[in-house]
Amino acid sequence: MALEQTLQDEIETSKKYLERPIDSTIYRRDLAKRIELVSWVADSMKDPNNQVCDLIESRMNEVALKIKQTSTIFEADKLYSELNILEWISYVVCKAESDRLSAI
Repeated sequence: MALEQTLQDEIETSKKYLERPIDSTIYRRDLAKRIELVSWVADSMKDPNNQVCDLIESRMNEVALKIKQTSTIFEADKLYSELNILEWISYVVCKAESDRLSAI
């Protein structure tokens, strides 16, 4: 349950910061994307049949492919940000999953 709570705390914290006045629209965009992606993972974890780490890795591969196909730095910047968020989520979720499996 600690992993789910960590993800929920991240969503709540990001929402708090998103509601505050922020000077940078890029930062606001990153917070909104973080909320979206963490919520997606949290929802995916509710189904025990989902291999969440595989889902995250697949999404990361899709984003990396989009980056390679991008022609402007502005589009690529958004995608790099999304990839960084997914990498953080992957680290948190998959490390917890690995720890859980090694304890069995």
